[in-house]
Amino acid sequence: MASTAGQVIRCKAAVAWEAGKPLVIEEVEVAPPQKLEVRIKILFTSLCHTDIYFWEAKGQNPVFPRIFGHEAGGIVESVGEGVTDLAPGDHVLPVFTGECKECAHCKSEESNMCDLLRINTDRGVMLNDGKSRFSINGKPILHFVGTSTFSEYTVIHVGCVAKINPLAPLDKVCVLSCGISTGLGSTLNVAKPKKGSTVAVFGLGAVGLAAAEGARIAGASRIIGVDLNPNRFESAKKFGLTEFINPKDHNKPVQEVIVEMTNGGVDRSIECTGHVDAMISAFECVHDGWGVAVLVGVPHKDAVFKTNPLNLLSERTLKGSFFGNYKPRTDLPSVVEKYMNKELELEKFITHEVPFAEINKAFDLMLKGEGLRCIIRM
Repeated sequence: MASTAGQVIRCKAAVAWEAGKPLVIEEVEVAPPQKLEVRIKILFTSLCHTDIYFWEAKGQNPVFPRIFGHEAGGIVESVGEGVTDLAPGDHVLPVFTGECKECAHCKSEESNMCDLLRINTDRGVMLNDGKSRFSINGKPILHFVGTSTFSEYTVIHVGCVAKINPLAPLDKVCVLSCGISTGLGSTLNVAKPKKGSTVAVFGLGAVGLAAAEGARIAGASRIIGVDLNPNRFESAKKFGLTEFINPKDHNKPVQEVIVEMTNGGVDRSIECTGHVDAMISAFECVHDGWGVAVLVGVPHKDAVFKTNPLNLLSERTLKGSFFGNYKPRTDLPSVVEKYMNKELELEKFITHEVPFAEINKAFDLMLKGEGLRCIIRM
């Protein structure tokens, strides 16, 4: 790889030229990394719902042309000035949020919300100089959440790159760079269920199933899945779910159903849908005195959370979680090790695989609600 260091690399990337239109495989030029940047050869990437959300651009600023992708695994090709803890050949996971290690959040043991590198969905350029590292015939192509992994090579700020065990299979652990870690950490790091406890998980997509996986690892005795799609239950059993509730099957609020089923409420709940009604249900279904509800899903910008304050005064706790409270550079390597020592099972999250040329198939699968994660082989 040393032969390409410092030079522009021409490679293939899947470019989104406009909202909701199929991606186009184009030859792009990828500039060398600048100060505190790393250029990475992406080997495997996966499609996450966040990519779809901003590609559709139904409720957000349409930032195009753009290279999406943020769940991936790759190998460092070259590093820019000032990068000391990564070197060419290192195996890495790029992450949509970062860890500068210098701000108040990074120095806090409790937070992973880095001031400098927190997710910014509108910014399509690099922090260093406000420019894109991608271009086609001199025309800039914009970045997405600082990662843009739907490209054979990408340039990322060093604070958004986690160095991992080189023996870990990148086609499996790439899913840890977003959704699976988000769900897993929301349970293990934020809800923290005790062995033998009861847990409710709202929304059984990949993130919700990862939250259930966290409850399974923690030793929960009952894991209750709540979803409007009954087709998801059978496959959810392998993530530790013991029971399933479809709110449409009941003529009263689902929180009341759960409270009755569990003699007063669950010990912990994790909400992974982003719908405010589910968030309220997740909070109101936990037991008074010790129940903890964790919100993971991203709500509509105008959503309002309403509940009676007595629900809090009777010693229920409501928490929020961002990327499972994992600090990307510090914590992700240990999540990879959980997989390597067979504590965490990733294969069951990976339901499809396509070559890079067929990336639009991955979009079709997700839009139809088929499968959990589709790995795209670069």
